[in-house]
Amino acid sequence: MAGYVSNLQDRTLGKYFVVAGDGTGTLSFPKRHCEHCLTRKHNGKTLYYHIVLETKLLTPNGLALSLMTEFVENPGPNPTKQDCELKAFYRLADNLKASFPRLPIVLTLDGLYANGPVFDLCRRHGWGFIIVLKDKNLPSVNEEFASLCPLQPENRLTWITGKDKEIRQDLRRVEGISYTDSFDTEHCLSVIECLETKPNTQGRPEITKFKWVTNLKVTRSNVVALANQGGRIRWKIENEGFNTQKNGGYGLGHAYTTNPISAKIFYLLLQIAHAIEQLITKGSLLRKAFPQRLGSVRNLAFRLLEAFRNTPLTKALLNEFAHSRFQIRFCPNTS
Repeated sequence: MAGYVSNLQDRTLGKYFVVAGDGTGTLSFPKRHCEHCLTRKHNGKTLYYHIVLETKLLTPNGLALSLMTEFVENPGPNPTKQDCELKAFYRLADNLKASFPRLPIVLTLDGLYANGPVFDLCRRHGWGFIIVLKDKNLPSVNEEFASLCPLQPENRLTWITGKDKEIRQDLRRVEGISYTDSFDTEHCLSVIECLETKPNTQGRPEITKFKWVTNLKVTRSNVVALANQGGRIRWKIENEGFNTQKNGGYGLGHAYTTNPISAKIFYLLLQIAHAIEQLITKGSLLRKAFPQRLGSVRNLAFRLLEAFRNTPLTKALLNEFAHSRFQIRFCPNTS
């Protein structure tokens, strides 16, 4: 067990940085407000909306830091085909590789991206991927997994986890599945399935199935890390990322402006603000200054506002800060 635990502490497999990609809605209007609006029909009415594709660097201690953004938008009011999250992904991926050419990345993505072109793009960029595999996607891969699993009992493992050891994960894996996509490109894939049993709100055991397809080598010693710190951690982009930004006081989704350029600037500034907040709240300096904690992020914002009001940052004070030597360490948090 110690070997598995060591893989869960830092980078996935001690090598990769986990980067999650996902799209989210930002603004919606009953009428067109700019030529780049996406459109869809809802209850017989046309909805005009904007979404963004975001990639975030995820860490086991709870950080979800924006790495790169791609806005999903139409080139004009009457496009022959609308822009979409998948098209935006190909643009973002090339920009991500150009900006971080040597960064060892494993992408964790939802089932929308379980297709040959995405697999091939990751291969060309030298990236690993762990992508949700739904039962209806990649039928030949799912069929081969179902056929080979009963013949490979040695590729099963049970992992007990949770604060009180209340969670049981039964993992199965099949390696070396051959898949030829619609462009006649061949891929060598592995599939991981996790049946997780844990108590529900009534204390009764509840089973949830997770399944992923990956181009990484899967072994008995790394399957737990791949499942939990590669596959399951993807939810942090939704929870610690979009949900916090929409419901935690940042106002993502609020139409502060209808100007499309201003809206993009607001979104990017919001990502910077959220990154700073995470570095503050998860860093050691705040814990030292307020060992009893502040109770909430709102209280932190209030304290900062009062500090700016009552303690002007003089030139002498700024010089003192600039020449001070200190370390900021991040507090472990696997929640």
